[in-house]
Amino acid sequence: MNRIKTDLCIIGGGSGGLSVAAGAVQMGASVVLLEGHRMGGDCLNYGCVPSKALIASAKQAHAMSHGAKYGVADAVASVDYAAAKDHVHDVIAAIAPLDSVERFEGLGVTVIEEFGRFISETEVQAGDTIIEARRIVIATGSGPFVPPIDGLNTVKYYTNEDIFDLRAKPDHLIVIGGGPIGMEMAQAHVRLGSKVTVIEGAKAFGKDDPEMAAIVIANLKAEGIEIIEDAQANKISGKGDLITVQTPKGDFTGSHLLMAVGRKVNIEKLDLEKGGVEFTRGGIKVGDNLRSVSNKKVYAAGDVAGGLQFTHVAGYHAGVLIPSLLFGLPSKQKTSHIPWATYTDPELAQVGLTEAQASDKHGDKLEVVRFDMHHNDRLIAERKNKGLIKVMVVKGRPVGASIVGPMAGELIGMWAMAIANNLKMSAVANTVLPYPTVSEVNKRVAGAYFSPRLFESDMVKRVVRFVQRWLP
Repeated sequence: MNRIKTDLCIIGGGSGGLSVAAGAVQMGASVVLLEGHRMGGDCLNYGCVPSKALIASAKQAHAMSHGAKYGVADAVASVDYAAAKDHVHDVIAAIAPLDSVERFEGLGVTVIEEFGRFISETEVQAGDTIIEARRIVIATGSGPFVPPIDGLNTVKYYTNEDIFDLRAKPDHLIVIGGGPIGMEMAQAHVRLGSKVTVIEGAKAFGKDDPEMAAIVIANLKAEGIEIIEDAQANKISGKGDLITVQTPKGDFTGSHLLMAVGRKVNIEKLDLEKGGVEFTRGGIKVGDNLRSVSNKKVYAAGDVAGGLQFTHVAGYHAGVLIPSLLFGLPSKQKTSHIPWATYTDPELAQVGLTEAQASDKHGDKLEVVRFDMHHNDRLIAERKNKGLIKVMVVKGRPVGASIVGPMAGELIGMWAMAIANNLKMSAVANTVLPYPTVSEVNKRVAGAYFSPRLFESDMVKRVVRFVQRWLP
């Protein structure tokens, strides 16, 4: 058995673990990184990257058949589903070197390609190596949650971990789960030529603003996706090449089944009890400093920390951890400035409080300002001006923003910055943006906040009339 002593042992080579490893080793710490599966984690191999690549293929197919309004004849896209999947894997391969063993070893990280598990409060074993570390970071991420639906084990089903390896286009894809993963894959597949049915036990996009979600849902239905809400999947059965899902709202039969009902944290292989690390089904029990509540040598980053499950949150957690791990400085996470986006068409994005959440928290102090994207000149020119932005404002400062429309995932960044830095609406209103751009919607909604104060104020009008009487 080999033994290694190190400053920092990181379990998991996904976004959070790699970010901590890169930062720590370049600042002089000795770092051991353990990864028993694929470097880059879920995002690179099964999540953000492959899904956006497939969405890009689907977007291209959709554009070919919707050119007439631009003076370009519609054409029926000839979709090579296997080639689209080749594109997906080409994209993964292009990004993979940034997350590779070779790159991190080049930075000075000791990479062990084995799963890590605790054998004591200060020791982790990976294969035939025992690592004794001053600090241990758990960054094992999450995987697809597959509920115990009656009959599910009798049929072939896919999750995000293997849907991107499917080479034959589904005739009829049934998606169980109406969250971001399910809806993105539903639209991608309908645009690539599959019939698609989405079955959701509650409401589609249930974590987003209902008004904004309704706009996305309407467009998905218009593209031909069947969306069944409030329909819990009770039983699944297979007959020949067909799969049937039984729900209170009827039975739905298709050729392929995608399970997209949520995520579960990857903690089963860690032997956390031996490390004295308290946990729940939702992840490691940590404080705002991301430090284990039961073992002060252990920290968590990313999905396994039990909070928001996004790749960019894992990267943010790395930034929170570095001051504490390397310099012993206090550092705490916050969540009010964390944005998220769903990359359907139209896109759906959120940062901070939704309108309902802001109303509950701030009551009469809340002002909600809106701007409809059909007034944006750039989007009018591109005939993509369906959408809406809402900003929740308290005492002149944004506390939340909801966006639905083209490039919502890009537009939300300005509001994430504003909330993170406690900026006032005037900071956005004073920003000069190039014309014509989609980003002008952010400035226009800020203008909508000030317009009543300027153009509907009797006081302002009296002052102007007075000044005009005396101006030379």
